[in-house]
Amino acid sequence: MTNKPNGVIYIGVTDNIEERVKEHKLKIHPKSFTARYNCNKLMYFEEYKDGTEAEIRERQFKKWKRQWKINLIEEMNPSWSDLSANWNLNFNKLR
Repeated sequence: MTNKPNGVIYIGVTDNIEERVKEHKLKIHPKSFTARYNCNKLMYFEEYKDGTEAEIRERQFKKWKRQWKINLIEEMNPSWSDLSANWNLNFNKLR
């Protein structure tokens, strides 16, 4: 998640990406990092069947240099578009 192209980058893991994106967009946790820095745009994601693999990958990303993360995002999403923009998320209901 980010707040704008080349802005703050937040990395997280979830078992329900649509619900997690809604939480970030609605700032359900107002004191969280993503709420404070307005990280409400999904720029990149990976899917894993195994939660343990996803957690390992998350820890890898968090150790990466910022430029490596930017390069990865731009490889998949060169325009830094919000990948969740057309998901038709139901903001009236969370989990």
